[in-house]
Amino acid sequence: MLKEKQVVTCFLESENEIFILRRSEQVGSYQGRWAGVSGYIETSADEQALTEIEEETSLSREDLELIKRGRPQPIEDKRLSVRWVVHPYLFHIKDRDKIKLDWEHKEARWIAPKDIDNYETVPMLKETLARVYKS
Repeated sequence: MLKEKQVVTCFLESENEIFILRRSEQVGSYQGRWAGVSGYIETSADEQALTEIEEETSLSREDLELIKRGRPQPIEDKRLSVRWVVHPYLFHIKDRDKIKLDWEHKEARWIAPKDIDNYETVPMLKETLARVYKS
């Protein structure tokens, strides 16, 4: 039986590119993989999305504009015995220079969404992105 965990994954968009982050060795899962801004849902999904963006990038609500909230994406990871339910979001950001990473990530890049296949990502990141971003 897989344990279900609810999480948010937020994609930041600017100048037709999306922001992806490489997870550090200090996080609980998928170390070294590329992901969006993400975290466990502790409040509402909408509130958690804003909290995670603030924690992981130092961007405030005033720096963000919600473009789309996608349908939750179920992802089964038998290796970890987890059924993730990922709530995807797409936010437009006004100023890329304001981003400051925290300890959860060791690297970040702005990429064209079509290039996501070139990165070793967390499971089904491309499919999760497709729920909020139409290229």
